[in-house]
Parts: sequence; C-alpha cells; structure tokens
Amino acid sequence: MTTTHLATTRTASDSMLRLVLRLDAVASGLTGLAALAGVEFLPDLLGTPVALLVPVGIFLLVWAGALGYLASRPRVAPAAIWTVIVLNLVWVLDSVATVLTGWFPLTGIGIGYVIAQAVAVAAFADLQYVGLRRIR
Repeated sequence: MTTTHLATTRTASDSMLRLVLRLDAVASGLTGLAALAGVEFLPDLLGTPVALLVPVGIFLLVWAGALGYLASRPRVAPAAIWTVIVLNLVWVLDSVATVLTGWFPLTGIGIGYVIAQAVAVAAFADLQYVGLRRIR
C-alpha cells in the first residue's frame, strides 16, 4: 500500500469526525456570538448575568476556532479528539450543575436553554466518540 493510498484512506475514514468537529465549531461560534451580541437582553430573558455571558461568549469563539483548526489538520490526532470529548462532557456536567444548584437565577427559558445546549453538546461528544472509533 502506498503512502498516498494510506493518506486517502485515513482522510476518508475520518470524514465523519471532521464533519462533527466542524458542526461543533459552527454551533459554538454562533452561540458565542449570540452571547456577546445579546448582553443587553439575554440577562433578563435567561437569568444569566453579563459577567457570565461575556467570558462564555469569548471562550466559545476561541473554542470554535480551535475546533475548526483541528478539523482542518491533515491528520486528526486521537489525543486531541479525546480532549475535545472530555471538555464537551465537562461543559455538559457544568450545565447540569448550574441548573440543579441554582448558581444563577435562571428563568424558565434560561433553564430550558441551558438544558437544550447541554443535550446538544452531549450529542457532539457522542458523535465525536463514534468518529474517533471509526478511525481506529
């Protein structure tokens, strides 16, 4: 088997993983932009303080860039994907803890939003795990 064939096979086998990374990047980026653009009205709508929205928005934009960069690499390193999966799961656990502990005075819409995005992030983590298993 030639090196070119190996590279082509590797790229074909990780296409699902790359797609999921790109979708995660887009969703994270849009959520980050929304958090930053909505600092005037989201605190009242969701019950989240501006002091949370701004750093979370900035973090999500950086995270989106990192995911996009990772998806664009010629070879996707399994250790990097494990890091993404673990950090996504930490986000999910933190989101659930935020709702259950009442750290912030979330409104009903805010609780629904936090739960919905936690479910979406958990789905990304699961699909990233599936994609990682496909390249092994």
